[in-house]
Amino acid sequence: MRADLDKIVTLSDGDSTTELQKYLSSLNNDQLITVITNGALKGKKVGSMIKGIFKGSPSNSTEGSNRRLIVYQHCIPLCESGDLQTEVAADIIGLLMLEAHTLSGSSLAQVASLFVEAIKVGKMGSGKSLELFPTVLTALSACEALSYGKGELNGEEYKKQLINSLCSSRWDPQSVIHLTTMFRDVPLSSEELQFVVEKVLRMFNKLDLQEIPPLVYQLLLLSAKGCKKQVLDGIIGYFKEQDVRQEEEQKHGESLDLEVQSIPQDQLRHVEGTAILHIVFAIRLDHELGREFLKSIKTSYGDLCPFSVALLLSVARIQRYEEQVFELMKGAIIKSFKDEQLQQGSKFLQDLLPEHCSVAQMILDTVKNSVFGWDHVTQGLVQLGFFLMDNLGPKPGPFGKTIEGSSTIARTPAQQACKLGRQVLLQGFKMHEPIRGEILEQVLNRLVTKTASPVSHYLDLFSDIVISAPMILLESSSKVTETFDHLSYLPLATVQGLLKAVQPLLKVSMSLKDNLILVLRKAMFSSQLDGRKSAVTGFLLLLKNFKVLGSMASSQCSQAVSSSQIQVDVHSRYNSAANEAFCLEILSSLRRCLGQQADIRLMLYEGFYDVLRRNSQLASSIMQTLFSQLRRYYEPEQDLLPPVKLEPCITALGNQVYLQEPLAHLVSCTIHCLLWLQNMRQSAHPNPDDSDNDDEEEEEGYQTELQMILESMTRRMIKCELEDFELDKSAEFSMSSSVGVKNNIYAVLVMGVYEVLMEFSFTKANYIKSHFEELLELFNRYHKLSDILKEKSGKGRVPSHKTPRSLLSLGFISTLLTVLFRDSTQSREEALSVLRSSGEFVRYAVSVAVQKIQQLEEHGHADGSDGQNTDKTFQFLCEMTSVLMWRYTNIPSAVEDAGKKEKRSSLSLLCLEGLLKIFTTCQQRYPDRMPQLLSTMDIAEDNEEPDDGTEMNFFYIRQFQRALFTQLSGGEDEFNSKEAQLLVSILTVLSRQLKPSSQQFVQMITWTVKVCKETSFEDSPFSKGLLSLLFSLHVLYKSPVSLLLELCQDIHSHLGDIDQDVEVEKQSHFAIINMKTASTAALLVLSQVGRVLDEVDWLIARKKSHMPSDKSGSGDATQTAGQQDLIEKAVTLQLGTLLTALNELVQTALLPGTWTITLLRELSRTYTILTTLVKYYIQMCSSQHGSLPARFEKLVKLSGSHLTPQCYSFITYAQNGELGGGGSDDKKKKKRSEVSTAASAKLLRETTAIPNLIFSIEQYEKFLITLSKKSKVNLMQYMKLSTSRDFRINAATLDAALQEQDENDENTESQEAEETQEPKQKKRKQ
Repeated sequence: MRADLDKIVTLSDGDSTTELQKYLSSLNNDQLITVITNGALKGKKVGSMIKGIFKGSPSNSTEGSNRRLIVYQHCIPLCESGDLQTEVAADIIGLLMLEAHTLSGSSLAQVASLFVEAIKVGKMGSGKSLELFPTVLTALSACEALSYGKGELNGEEYKKQLINSLCSSRWDPQSVIHLTTMFRDVPLSSEELQFVVEKVLRMFNKLDLQEIPPLVYQLLLLSAKGCKKQVLDGIIGYFKEQDVRQEEEQKHGESLDLEVQSIPQDQLRHVEGTAILHIVFAIRLDHELGREFLKSIKTSYGDLCPFSVALLLSVARIQRYEEQVFELMKGAIIKSFKDEQLQQGSKFLQDLLPEHCSVAQMILDTVKNSVFGWDHVTQGLVQLGFFLMDNLGPKPGPFGKTIEGSSTIARTPAQQACKLGRQVLLQGFKMHEPIRGEILEQVLNRLVTKTASPVSHYLDLFSDIVISAPMILLESSSKVTETFDHLSYLPLATVQGLLKAVQPLLKVSMSLKDNLILVLRKAMFSSQLDGRKSAVTGFLLLLKNFKVLGSMASSQCSQAVSSSQIQVDVHSRYNSAANEAFCLEILSSLRRCLGQQADIRLMLYEGFYDVLRRNSQLASSIMQTLFSQLRRYYEPEQDLLPPVKLEPCITALGNQVYLQEPLAHLVSCTIHCLLWLQNMRQSAHPNPDDSDNDDEEEEEGYQTELQMILESMTRRMIKCELEDFELDKSAEFSMSSSVGVKNNIYAVLVMGVYEVLMEFSFTKANYIKSHFEELLELFNRYHKLSDILKEKSGKGRVPSHKTPRSLLSLGFISTLLTVLFRDSTQSREEALSVLRSSGEFVRYAVSVAVQKIQQLEEHGHADGSDGQNTDKTFQFLCEMTSVLMWRYTNIPSAVEDAGKKEKRSSLSLLCLEGLLKIFTTCQQRYPDRMPQLLSTMDIAEDNEEPDDGTEMNFFYIRQFQRALFTQLSGGEDEFNSKEAQLLVSILTVLSRQLKPSSQQFVQMITWTVKVCKETSFEDSPFSKGLLSLLFSLHVLYKSPVSLLLELCQDIHSHLGDIDQDVEVEKQSHFAIINMKTASTAALLVLSQVGRVLDEVDWLIARKKSHMPSDKSGSGDATQTAGQQDLIEKAVTLQLGTLLTALNELVQTALLPGTWTITLLRELSRTYTILTTLVKYYIQMCSSQHGSLPARFEKLVKLSGSHLTPQCYSFITYAQNGELGGGGSDDKKKKKRSEVSTAASAKLLRETTAIPNLIFSIEQYEKFLITLSKKSKVNLMQYMKLSTSRDFRINAATLDAALQEQDENDENTESQEAEETQEPKQKKRKQ
């Protein structure tokens, strides 16, 4: 054999080809194969030998051609066997590739078939010989004719058949990657490429996880030929499926007792990470692939998954895609939140569609998954977080003021998206060390630079970061220190939020604290008022949070820390001593502020009480400060009146007068601090003999003196007449003159002092009658001044019973209401009767309570002590709810005599208003604590105690229902509209707490429907509230279209028809609709129609977006078709009922103006949505050649017979109505020209709705014609053309109109001469 090999090589090297041919012919096939095998195994001269064989086998002779085929047929399996050295196999394949084009067509076909068979049986494991296959296929496709079966095929067709057969057969998982690599070199038509890509994607599930990334890489290289969308969708789909399976295994792992997970999570995540890198790399090189990726995401938001989100974020690192990706993500997030809201707000949609998949959850999952080394994703996450917070954060209100408090809950999609951005950044900060510095820097930069817009969301994020990782933050304390340098230039709200957030760090980092103090000291001398305010805020916060040795146990004062702070107490004993020096130093700085503007003094007075409660050791210093300040304005001479000096409290600058000293706040702060200290001393030393300390004696000294001053002040203030303050009835109070301004300031100060002294007197009275009489005297003085102020200022403004911002504390008001209404202790009866007998005082107490609750609702905190403390304020709310509820339900009007009737009802109304505000505040500010609020109210008449929050809530709903029922059953004379409206508002708020699936909810809606059907009061505001409640409940129970139809029939029967000759059939489903309330109800019904149209529009859009995927998907097409059919059916039924309802409204003689225009707009929208539905069916007929559902034909028939003709009649009615009533707005004295101008302007403005409606109808009919052609169904047979579009001039009508106008002109001229009753008549027409 060796000799044969050498011989072939020698002959090949020589010149004589003939001898070589002769020698080769002498060897039979087996010998030749043996020679090749031996040569290849030994690896010597095998290349030369094969070259020799080819040289001696001319391709034009049959023998040569056959010999070449034998070489190919033998060498291919030999290279694949794995017995050869790699270099040898590579040499052989290289030679075979060079000679492939010389093979005959049939030989090529045989070689190709050999490959296909080997692949089918799985003998292509190593894939070494596969490099040859593309060359063979390329040569094959160039052949002109090849025998195939009994006929012939050209090379291209033959290649196609081969590839088809190859892709239909089973592949060995080991050879998938080699085959994919091989197909890159094969020239493929787009159809063949699709075969190959589909086959490779099907093989994904059969491969081991570790083999997926290289296969993804090869597929992406293959996608350069085309099928980019298919490749990307396939890869994303595979990982989506793996994620779902892995998640389910994690969920059900415990129940299934799986010992080994089929997909280990970390392995899956690492594979996903590598795949993402490959895809991003491919997109960098092939921008067409990037465009295709973004396009496919845009068209199918619903198909997003954590993997595609991670991929998007990685792609965002490529600069040209950055903006597109974030805009796309923002769109997807907002759309997801909107869809979620739409579904949650409608039972109709919930029943129709499955649970909504949340994009927000996917993004948070991506953050979680990125822990597994996805560094390429984390940068995108940070950018996304800030992109959402920057673009969707709170916007500045009018005049740059921020409206939104940070404690409100995210309700709108934009707020939810902003909150999501915050969560992404917070989670990212916790999980990834490399991005922490960047997140922190960006947050702090925004706090410093965004001074014009609200930064509450950044403050919340910063605060969360501090709480979650204070020690990590200390590593970047330099960044925080840099931010401190800008403190004096930042808005006050930002400073407060920032310092509150930084608080825990100051306790563990001395350098940070020192830096802050330096900055605050500088700010104390800032030329800007805001800078000085910031300094005061900072110092007060420091005083509150640095405990001094010997201060009260934290249990007594920890409530003062707001819940947004956390306490990190790392002080040892000597620290507390150091703190004392530090705190006293700060106090001395703050004392200087007492000589500054009123705003700054006010901040101090509001802050001292909280400081004292946190740091009782500072009492002596704080009290002395307050004492010395108070003495400046106190008149020590006991016989002199008044006891306070008002002159120094104001200052003049030019001809302007300003408040210099908020005296009432100073007295209020002094009183609160004094009372708190006395309480503390009593609880610390119950026996008076215990106090033997010099300090305490000193303390007692100034406490006693202060007590005397306050008591003397109270006595003398009672004796004061208004003349003593120069504030009697003759005083001037106009705000245009400096005297008036001065008197106004004086009045507010005096009223404040009276209020503060009332609180002091009450606390000191100890339920003694004479003390309460003093208190009432104080109130009478206050009330007198308040009346004068109201009377004088009421000339320019609307007078209101609301007082200026009351200085009573929330805690005091809560106690006062309780003793006024609920305290039945025998011993206190006599003293309390003094207060109870004064109706004005009781009304005042309730109105102040309502004022305080409103403050809480708007700002999240109230004035006065404990107003900032959320737990305390909630506790006061609970107490007040209980009292107000008792007062309202337990004192019926029958008990009181007729003389007090007026007062009683207004007091009850105030109680109700208070309750409504409390429930609203609780739902906005403490949504989770609503059950707690309700459970604190006393249950009077129910014996069985309700267990859970729902029961409790429903118990109160029943109480208010009873109250409303009493109102309604009393007859129209007894009916108090304001009270009924408040009751309906309260029921609306409480019903939001009920679960729509619960029995109570059904009872609630049944009751509401009953009331609407049986109440016939002619009261528009009340009926509006009641119908709004009905709609808000009904939409969560079932679709409201049938309800709308009944209401429209009622409205039609009450308002009459547009054709006056037509007698409308009298129908009355709902008694609440009558002549007076029908117009109000019409607007409400139209707004609900708008809502139903929104839902239908959303459903059609959703169906349209799912159409292409239905066509391409095969496996689950039947199931989706069934579900789609449900959606189509629902849409058609909704629109059908809506058309019938609108048919009623469009024949109704609605008032001109808002009513007519709103109806015209809703009609345009209805036609627009009908057009959208028609377009959907056009698309369906084009792609699937389906027949039109009979239901849809009925809908078209209904629109043609019931709606379109009536629309045109209504347009005529509207135009005539407007022309007739065009001048109805004119006043008696207006000139004619003005009137006609106003009328024509009004006409122009209002009739834009008419052309819009006609255009919508015509568009609808245009697309119906198209659909008729596509579906071969004549839909236009139901449509009748209208004369409304006949624009010819009708001569007879024109003459009549001109004649009428002439007559009108004559009438007008004669009426201008003498006054007649025309204005009255016009008013009636209006």
